[in-house]
Amino acid sequence: MQWVAGAYTLTFGGLLLTAGSLADRFGRRRVLLVGLAAFGLISLAVVAVHSTGELIALRAALGVAAATMAPITNSLVFRLFDEQHLRMSAMTLMIVVGMSGFVLGPLLGGTALAHVSWEWLLVVNAPIALLAWFGVRRGVAPDRPEDLTDDTLDLPGALLSIATIGLACYALTSGVEHGWTALVTIACAVGAVLAATAFVIHENQTVAPMLDLRLFRDGTVRGAAIAQVGTSIAMAAVMFGLILHFQYAYGWSPVRAGLANLPMIVTMIVATPLSEGLARHFGHRIATAVGAALLTGGLAAMAWGVDHGYWAIAAAMVVMTIGLRTVMTVCAVALIGAMPANRTSIGAALNDTAQEVGTSIGTAVVGTLIAVLVTAVLPDGVWSYDLVQSFFHGERVTFAALAVVVGLVTRWGALTLTDSRQVDER
Repeated sequence: MQWVAGAYTLTFGGLLLTAGSLADRFGRRRVLLVGLAAFGLISLAVVAVHSTGELIALRAALGVAAATMAPITNSLVFRLFDEQHLRMSAMTLMIVVGMSGFVLGPLLGGTALAHVSWEWLLVVNAPIALLAWFGVRRGVAPDRPEDLTDDTLDLPGALLSIATIGLACYALTSGVEHGWTALVTIACAVGAVLAATAFVIHENQTVAPMLDLRLFRDGTVRGAAIAQVGTSIAMAAVMFGLILHFQYAYGWSPVRAGLANLPMIVTMIVATPLSEGLARHFGHRIATAVGAALLTGGLAAMAWGVDHGYWAIAAAMVVMTIGLRTVMTVCAVALIGAMPANRTSIGAALNDTAQEVGTSIGTAVVGTLIAVLVTAVLPDGVWSYDLVQSFFHGERVTFAALAVVVGLVTRWGALTLTDSRQVDER
């Protein structure tokens, strides 16, 4: 089960930068169409799966296809819309839809499994991908040659970035599963450091780097990426912890537990005027700093609310989500807007990679702290009163620690942004 879930994440996270680089060279629309077609066809192939190994391989292939779609959709926003308020609105809509899927996925999946076989959870991707393919084919014009880069593809850089991100993400997953002193965890961590070092050396020396590291001298690029890591740490940790909280500590059904997360979706939508207003009136730096403060306050409130009932948790969700919503939107727009016109896809890929790294860190942090503070092995069935109280204590410590860490990371990122009130940084 770990590999069925993790195979997708590892290939997806590892290939984001490579896919963004390909799109900037061969055309964003073209690469997106290929990715959509591959995602739909691979999803249909689940009907031929007869073993766990085959399912893991299929999930890994889906991660490859997804990596060719995620960063390109963001970069297309800057090509399709010239007016800054339309770009902000489009990015807002994409983030709301993505977050809605993140929250509703377990609810809809659990409901579907009560009536159909698990294969349908993947088969349903095919008609959705087909609809999206026709939408892109008819609604998005081909890229103009002057909007693309003619640099040669940096294959060594691509391989080193895949190795760095893949090994780093798996090291965090392995630390939770096997322990932080396990040989496989240490080996993956060392491998990630070596690959990252080699990547930096290679990118600084090659004539046509996949990711020009000089871009990080720009405070907007650097700060937005840092802040995105912070938001994803918070989101992944809270979602992971609340799944255990609602389904096991409270003993709720998967459907009820899924509905309990609806305040996050509603807030994502309702907070749109606030987030856009902050960026428009105060600029990226102040808007992100306010979002970071709300995010920190929401996590602190979550630490208090875990043993004060659902409505206390829901109120903390609302505050935290406003912060998430503000930082994620402003930083995504600022980062991609700060990239050169022929590097928007790699900018979007950098944004997504920062979020993917943050998600891995958040999951690892909450998993490790619960294992240390509560128990390394959670029992099947109904939890005892003592275990529930111990779990609440573990959550309080975990969310309080996250409030400090996430607050520092996101505020650090916010301080390096500009005071510009423009969506376009350049």
